[in-house]
Amino acid sequence: MAHHRLAGTDGVHGMRPLAIMAGLFFIIGFVTWLNGPLITFVQVAFGLGPVGAFLVPMCFYLSYLACAFPAMGLARRMGLRDGIVVALVIMAAGTAVFGECVGRRWYPGALSGLSVLGAGLTLLQVTVNPYVTMLGPPQGAARRIAAMGIANKASGIIAPIIFSVLVMRDIGGVMTHLANAVDMGRRAAVLAAFAHAVVVPYRCMAVVLLCVAFGLRHAGLPDIRLVVDADAATPHSGRMPARAWVGIAVVFIYVGVEVMAGDAIGVYGRGVGISLGQARFLTSLTLGAMLAGYVVGTVMVPARCTVVRYLLASAILGMALCLVAAMTPGVGSVLCVALLGLANAMMMPILFPLVLQAAGNGQYRATALLVMAFSGGAFMPQLFAGLIPVIGMKPAFTGIMLPAYGLIGGYALWMGHRDRRNPGLGDRRGQGSMTGRP
Repeated sequence: MAHHRLAGTDGVHGMRPLAIMAGLFFIIGFVTWLNGPLITFVQVAFGLGPVGAFLVPMCFYLSYLACAFPAMGLARRMGLRDGIVVALVIMAAGTAVFGECVGRRWYPGALSGLSVLGAGLTLLQVTVNPYVTMLGPPQGAARRIAAMGIANKASGIIAPIIFSVLVMRDIGGVMTHLANAVDMGRRAAVLAAFAHAVVVPYRCMAVVLLCVAFGLRHAGLPDIRLVVDADAATPHSGRMPARAWVGIAVVFIYVGVEVMAGDAIGVYGRGVGISLGQARFLTSLTLGAMLAGYVVGTVMVPARCTVVRYLLASAILGMALCLVAAMTPGVGSVLCVALLGLANAMMMPILFPLVLQAAGNGQYRATALLVMAFSGGAFMPQLFAGLIPVIGMKPAFTGIMLPAYGLIGGYALWMGHRDRRNPGLGDRRGQGSMTGRP
């Protein structure tokens, strides 16, 4: 078995590194939670349908699939602190490429920029969460990660609003101008002006990410490393039982569910009659519900409820909200979709450590596979977009989400059965990644 230990740290470093990490989580939230309004933006700027627009999350999340194992190897060689710095530089490059290509209305280039951004986030995912976990005594890890998650979600609520106000503030007027354009030249000029509005904000985000990377490199943060013991087997060794493989598949499904509720809500809202001007803010509603669910979950788990029971209750709530959304018209249906954030909030904090524990001797490989499973956010929205013209908006959404929540609930029941045979497993508070996006 490959054993990992920490080098260069005694586990206690005070509040300053934690405050810096919380600020980092807040800043990167401005980049990572923009896919929702971006889907609406590219639909207008490039004249796309849902399938083309959902290439935004697809390229973003496919990077997790391609880059997870290389990122793990790089983090192990460089150390977690330097891995975070390199991840931020890669993210800055992807952000800059995306903004410039959108400004020139070159969609393939914009998607390439998102892929680079996703590669940086993959490296960040495998470095920043272990780093925060190890910045203090093990018994306080859950509280530290909770603080990071709240900072990230708070930023995620603000970022889509700021983006919508700065970049899409007159989207209704743009649509009117396009409808009244008498020739293709005038239409192209309107779209070019609209697309160019994204350039300056993304240049600013790239500069901020580079400044943060430089600041972290010189902030005197502890150098924490994951070291493979010399007498250990190869890092990828260690057989994993079926419950770990199933758990990885469930994480794949969960991330798709999270993206559907957070990023696809704009398309859903427009499909049930919400205007473009209102749809641009819907992602913030979902993230607000996630933040509330996160706070409730940290109070409930494990003090009042075991992790597997809370996971099952979350899945049941998700199914109930999907059914109500299917039967409710207009704004009420959209609000039910936003409230899925409440059901989704604690799923990843529960699933990630459960799968790692189930992996036994294969925890190193399981960690990389779990990050690869975040690519679920690439496929489920594309399936949704493909089904919309075939069966309609609500049947497509409900037909995807209900079985997904059912599978998550089934996994909770399976793991709960194991808890009854192995008391204590379900009482352990999750200490893994707090979100599909860091």
